[in-house]
Amino acid sequence: MNNLSGQSQADITAAHISRQISLDAANPAKEWESAQPIRFSVDWQGKNSDPALETEVRVLWSRTTLFLRFVCHYRELFVFNDSDPNGRRDYLWDRDVAEAFIQPPEASTKPRDVAPDPSFHKVEGEYDTPYASYKEFEVSPNGMWVDLDIVPSGRSDLRSGMTRSVHVDEKHKIWSADLAIPMKSITGNFDPDSVWRVNFYRVEGTAEPRKYMAWQPTMTPEPNFHVPEKFGILRFK
Repeated sequence: MNNLSGQSQADITAAHISRQISLDAANPAKEWESAQPIRFSVDWQGKNSDPALETEVRVLWSRTTLFLRFVCHYRELFVFNDSDPNGRRDYLWDRDVAEAFIQPPEASTKPRDVAPDPSFHKVEGEYDTPYASYKEFEVSPNGMWVDLDIVPSGRSDLRSGMTRSVHVDEKHKIWSADLAIPMKSITGNFDPDSVWRVNFYRVEGTAEPRKYMAWQPTMTPEPNFHVPEKFGILRFK
């Protein structure tokens, strides 16, 4: 449910696991079945639902790791063919991606700053909310990735230590990705009784107008995912 006059109240619950799991997007661990999925296929304004491009997200957690699983229906794939040796690719959002924006409690109450990124060109309206501090994680269908620390002044590399596994099922036109994110890269004091804020997105398409899809619509005039006041709620059980 979206509250367009205030913050979103939609929830996703991360299921607890007692052991570290192996990432295998083609043959996911049985623990993923304990996590209730959320699904979305609408655009960033909550319009134009396209079930053929549905995205499913599940979340697991241990004391040391946050696990994300994306299952993405697609029509065609549009990816970069070059990256850093470790698979990192800046501007990954210019191709097909699944994205998670994650905001632990301290990030929503304490403004921070980072050194300016000389390659970053801020789009008007982005990062303008007073406490727009959160972490951004992206993965592409061919396994490239990027992780970022977002603050009101812009962004910097997060260097989270995130690992991933990606699989493309060409027959059924589904690509999936499992991510493991060290908890310490998101928060310095993880408390499973706390409530985090989060949003999930997909981008697909070779040319504008591309598909910009969101779990919790940001409701901006033009596509813009950087609207933390529209994030949903992440709970831990």
